[in-house]
Amino acid sequence: MGTMIMINQLSKAYKGNEIVSNVTMHIESGEIYGFLGPNGAGKTTIMKMILNLVKPTSGEIFVLNQPVLQTSFQYLGHIGSIIEYPVFYERLTAAENLQYHCDYMQIHAEDRIHEVLETVGLTGVEDKKVHEFSLGMKQRLGIARAILTKPEILILDEPINGLDPVGIKDIRMLLLKLKNECGMTILVSSHIVSEIESIADTIGIINHGQLIKEVKMSEIISENVEYLEIKVTDSKQASLVLERKLNIHDYEAVDLETIRVYQQDVSQSVINKELVLNNIVVNRIGTQQSNLEEYFLDLIHGGRQHA
Repeated sequence: MGTMIMINQLSKAYKGNEIVSNVTMHIESGEIYGFLGPNGAGKTTIMKMILNLVKPTSGEIFVLNQPVLQTSFQYLGHIGSIIEYPVFYERLTAAENLQYHCDYMQIHAEDRIHEVLETVGLTGVEDKKVHEFSLGMKQRLGIARAILTKPEILILDEPINGLDPVGIKDIRMLLLKLKNECGMTILVSSHIVSEIESIADTIGIINHGQLIKEVKMSEIISENVEYLEIKVTDSKQASLVLERKLNIHDYEAVDLETIRVYQQDVSQSVINKELVLNNIVVNRIGTQQSNLEEYFLDLIHGGRQHA
């Protein structure tokens, strides 16, 4: 499997303020790379630098093994993209908008317009004006436009922003289809952990302009940690009981009412009994298993903190 996009020590500063700092990423052929981070973490800026819309302050970008220089543009023919929000001629139909894009890209393939509309699930609405489209339909039309030229790489910046659950599911299934049936390599950003978890092969976690972790989703799944989650009326008092009475130190007080115990050598019944004996009201106790959200939050907040 070859590397489609390689980023090495990439940084970007505006007016002396560094918003992307020494980011290194590797996006492999045929995978969905989930770019995960809070709003303002630097995801969009990095995507714009890949597309040469923003010039790096330092570092290197390679696309299809070719360096992206300030004057580079031919490589963009291999990439389809939506950055931030797709813009259309609202009073033209879906098909007319796609035809304008074909003219701009100097491709003559009327059959391709019908093909991409079918791919994204917009068959039957090609003659409908875009101002009549829902947000989800506009997002799918944007992806249709992005894949018109049969690009090898698709870059999508927060494609599910503002969508309802049905629209989110539609985009999720579409991205999996483009990967599995069309062989596209997809870089997709989001701040919604569950959606990245459901589609990504590799995760890049970014915060405050720094790539904290790049990891295969299969590794996260294999390393899922089992823990005991306890709901109490006072997690601070319960924490003292865990430490002083049971010598438990590998735990996390998540909030005022929730404790997660990661230590495996003390049984649930023993913990429950000791808390009750010390007048701690236990509202719920049970085994849970960590997922990408736990992994993400743990990294963003710098690891589990003992109370």
